[in-house]
Amino acid sequence: MPYGRIRSIEEIERVVPNFKNKSKIIVTTNGSFDLIHGAHARLLNKAKELGDYLIVLLNSDESIKRNKGPQRPIIPEIERAYMLSELKAVDYVVIFPQDKPLEYLARIKPDVHVKGGSVDNKKLKEEIEFIENLGGEYKIFELEHGLSTTNIIQKILDAYKN
Repeated sequence: MPYGRIRSIEEIERVVPNFKNKSKIIVTTNGSFDLIHGAHARLLNKAKELGDYLIVLLNSDESIKRNKGPQRPIIPEIERAYMLSELKAVDYVVIFPQDKPLEYLARIKPDVHVKGGSVDNKKLKEEIEFIENLGGEYKIFELEHGLSTTNIIQKILDAYKN
């Protein structure tokens, strides 16, 4: 499934040791990135500023359905991966099938893991402890008020009501 910067976890596992041997800082983030918008781009740019390589762990279509319901995602995973891979800040995109990215984070062992503030901090406790136990740092960036995929979907639905 490799295409440009869209890679399998196995391929990422092969390149990460080379980065670490060269003292490069690896940053990860994860999410659905359904209907990519400006807040996503700004989050990714800020994440990239924290290190040398940014790896985006992208929820698969099935994991989004489990987390957000049967109507989601709007955009199929390969299209979301392609759009992310074309952003300047993103070095690699890896699609993950689990509900949480913990297995893939364990395999990558990032120096920094970044999340957008749209997530409930109580739900992140396990993820934060997991990253810290790997020796990494966890960063949470504030949510941009009113800018989310859910809000965009609602705005579209409201605009096209009969």
